[in-house]
Amino acid sequence: YPAFPVFYNNKASESLDIIEIWTLFHLTLSPNIGIIIPMFGGVLMSLVYLKNKKNGVTYVYESVGYWDKEKKQARNNRKCIGKLDPVTGDFVPSKKYSETMKELIAKKPGPVPTERAERRFYGTTYLFDTIGTKLGITEDLKRCFPDTYKQILSVAYYLVMEDRNSISRFPKWARTHVHPFGKNIPSQRSSDLFGSITEDAKQQFFHRQAERRIQEEYLAYDTTSISSYSKSLKQVKYGKNKDHDPLPQINMALLFGETSGLPVSYRKLPGNIADVKTIQHLLKEFELFGKKKTKIVMDRGFYSEQNINAFYEKHLKFLIGVRTSLKFVQKKLAEVRATMVSRPHYQSTIGLYYQSFMTDWNYESLQKRSGEVIKTKKRVYLHLYYNDQKATDDKMAFNKLLDVLEEELISGRRNPDHEKLYARYYMIKETPVRGITLTPKKEAIEKAEQDYGYFALLSNGIKDPIEAINIYRTKDMIEKAFGNLKERLNLRRTSVSSEENLDGKLFVQFIALFYLSYIKKAMSDHDLFKRYTLQEVLDDLDVIEQFRQPGHDASIGEMTKKQMDLYKELGVMIPS
Repeated sequence: YPAFPVFYNNKASESLDIIEIWTLFHLTLSPNIGIIIPMFGGVLMSLVYLKNKKNGVTYVYESVGYWDKEKKQARNNRKCIGKLDPVTGDFVPSKKYSETMKELIAKKPGPVPTERAERRFYGTTYLFDTIGTKLGITEDLKRCFPDTYKQILSVAYYLVMEDRNSISRFPKWARTHVHPFGKNIPSQRSSDLFGSITEDAKQQFFHRQAERRIQEEYLAYDTTSISSYSKSLKQVKYGKNKDHDPLPQINMALLFGETSGLPVSYRKLPGNIADVKTIQHLLKEFELFGKKKTKIVMDRGFYSEQNINAFYEKHLKFLIGVRTSLKFVQKKLAEVRATMVSRPHYQSTIGLYYQSFMTDWNYESLQKRSGEVIKTKKRVYLHLYYNDQKATDDKMAFNKLLDVLEEELISGRRNPDHEKLYARYYMIKETPVRGITLTPKKEAIEKAEQDYGYFALLSNGIKDPIEAINIYRTKDMIEKAFGNLKERLNLRRTSVSSEENLDGKLFVQFIALFYLSYIKKAMSDHDLFKRYTLQEVLDDLDVIEQFRQPGHDASIGEMTKKQMDLYKELGVMIPS
């Protein structure tokens, strides 16, 4: 069967086969279409292209089939509606046809009228529609992906609703649910969709979302590893896998708003890149966002003197975890270790002992033109904390490590990565008669044990230790976000084989993370987790139906008081 061209913005942008055409069977008009989508009004309509041999112009005719009762045969009525541009091949409508189409569009604005009665599930996709409008996601996607934003939204909705299901089950879900795209996206089309998502459009979206809230909150920054079965992706490397998965991996860096509980942007990294090396690129991203008063919080894996100097240079406010083994931290701990774990330094609201200092940071900056190194002092706050439970956990973990070291030494199965630890904690003697004899180094072990339970935070903007630990603790939200991506959004392991498809799939999963994060935060704020799981909330709302009948507006099915209350607690108007 011949393909039927659909004109979008004056270009034949996609083809529908004869089976898809018959399912439509009505004239569909939309103000979003550049010129025309020829479809059907009770009869099959097609386009005919005829080239005039004299002037070489290809004219486009609208051909409508009918049955001639007298001659008892199929006939066609043809009407010229325009021509094809001889250079570009674009459709150029005639003046009369353009005016006719404008009149029809003006008479029939809004959604496409249905030609048959339909009943589909609507309650949860309505929730997503409202969240997308509220957060500006729909608007920003439409601006950045004008041709595919509805497909992106529909796939994102599916990922949130269908826990851990692969994209291959999308057609089954699409048949029973109202969703932005409104049509099926077969497996091949989803691959085309992922491949069409460009880096430029993604960065525009990140920029728009950052404009909405980046100055209002601390941004948590962290990375996670995503295992991959693919051998053809360039960034898939063996590295420190945070899930202890033996597969090669890519890393994903995520920027997450601590107050809003929403993601801001992400970046895909090679699997062998250490966390501490990602900061310089992060600072460049902030420059692209055009934000000078950015505030960022991160764990101690990102700490280095170079990174702290870079934060000062870029005028960024930071809160970062630091190792207690650092010299300047050890110096302050030595001053307070004997008195800190006492009632005057205990705060019951945080369940910790604490002490805080304002001190100097030895700042260095390199002058680009002269090459001169400028050294000055910068003010910084060092917050020290002690946790009884952490002390117990640290001691147990350390003793387990010593057990492992002793077993490796006695058995002769030494681990090359542990050679420094062997020398640090043991005197090792070996004789032909007694074999290997281990003597623990008491002084080294006691030195390690003296810091059990202590941890430290460093900040150039937060001088209150209570505020600092509360902000740092909300960083756990980014860990939950990684959990959502890997578990519910099916990102623990990827088998995508092309760079373009992986990039596009990550972006759609990132969009799904907005809806998942918003709902979980709203549930947490209203204590809904005491009564529901996330899936129970989605399932309770999902059973609400939308009913469409030819010639009538869509209507919403009955709702229970419980469903109405859920909408209110999630910050969404009840559908009407």
